[in-house]
Amino acid sequence: MKVINLHHHQPELIKKARKGDREAQNQIYKRFSPTMLGLCRSYVRDLHFAEDVMITGFFKVFKNLNSFKEEGSFEGWIRKIMVRQCIDHLRKKNPEQFHDPEALKSSELTSGGDLPDSLQVEALQNLIDEMPDGYRTVFLLYAVEGYSHKEIATQLEISESTSKSQLFKARKLLQQKLAGMKESVYEVRRI
Repeated sequence: MKVINLHHHQPELIKKARKGDREAQNQIYKRFSPTMLGLCRSYVRDLHFAEDVMITGFFKVFKNLNSFKEEGSFEGWIRKIMVRQCIDHLRKKNPEQFHDPEALKSSELTSGGDLPDSLQVEALQNLIDEMPDGYRTVFLLYAVEGYSHKEIATQLEISESTSKSQLFKARKLLQQKLAGMKESVYEVRRI
């Protein structure tokens, strides 16, 4: 069996995949699915739903492969499709989650410090998972994906001020949870 290095032969694979070559599509899927599942999992708490979102996203990738202009990163193009698919999933799950920034008011929040050295990626993901969907989605779009508030507002069909408000509240909530974790670690070390 011949192994094709995706990075060196990516344009060739894309060309074959556009023509419906299942092996080329499979190689693209195998190369990008772990990263895209992680992305989908960031937005969608339940792993099974995240897998469904990713699979639907890849269906759209292959269906719209001819619209990829090869003017940027192929992975970035796939990533945008996956993010939109995650947003569509969240919007269908709870259509009102982004429209009322006051609906999920939290109690008075304290600011936390730096991330503890011992905090693992999984623990941070768990903290993000605990955020309300609207907060988490805006936070991920802004802090992880690098979208502007204007772009977030357009994608989520909300105002820019709602995007800013939800990001502010998401950061405060995350700071509070991190501060709580630091206190717990400190208490354990004192014992």
